[in-house]
Amino acid sequence: MDGDFRTTFVREPAALKHYPALVLNADYRPLSYYPLSLWPWQEAVKAAFLDRVTILAEYDTIVRSPTTEIRIPSVVVLKEFVKPQKRVAFTRFNLFLRDEFRCQYCGARGDLTFDHVVPRARGGVTSWENVVAACSPCNLRKGSKSLRQVGMNLRKPPRQPTAADMLTIGRRFPPGYLHESWVDFLYWDAELEA
Repeated sequence: MDGDFRTTFVREPAALKHYPALVLNADYRPLSYYPLSLWPWQEAVKAAFLDRVTILAEYDTIVRSPTTEIRIPSVVVLKEFVKPQKRVAFTRFNLFLRDEFRCQYCGARGDLTFDHVVPRARGGVTSWENVVAACSPCNLRKGSKSLRQVGMNLRKPPRQPTAADMLTIGRRFPPGYLHESWVDFLYWDAELEA
């Protein structure tokens, strides 16, 4: 078995890229939920070797050097707390996450762009409070007109999200793949329903 794995690894160097490690802060919460805080297996092994993390869970796969053998970590916790950022960067991705990947006019999902509620041609600025996610048909329909002129309404008024808002929203969008060793660490701090 080990020989087969080694042969596969040599022939396909990317074979081990499928062993990401979930990275938890020193308080046992993920550094981020969306995108989920993951390290490539090499970074997790290096951090463990340098004693910067504690390994909480491991894959069944082993990697070897001439002198060392280690199971690939699947969950690691930082030994030093990393203070989360309070300010949320104004990026296209964060805007779409704030708006839950939905057009703020019709609610459609899918191919999104962004729209200035008060058009730039009318003095609107590019800010959290004036930009929303929009599907192409709604964006084209609105154009450089006001919402009243085209008879459109926003699903919710745009506002600058807090880091806590983004964390809460991010939990609703788990990645396509969750290793079973990660699940207990992803939602342990979520409020339980009564």
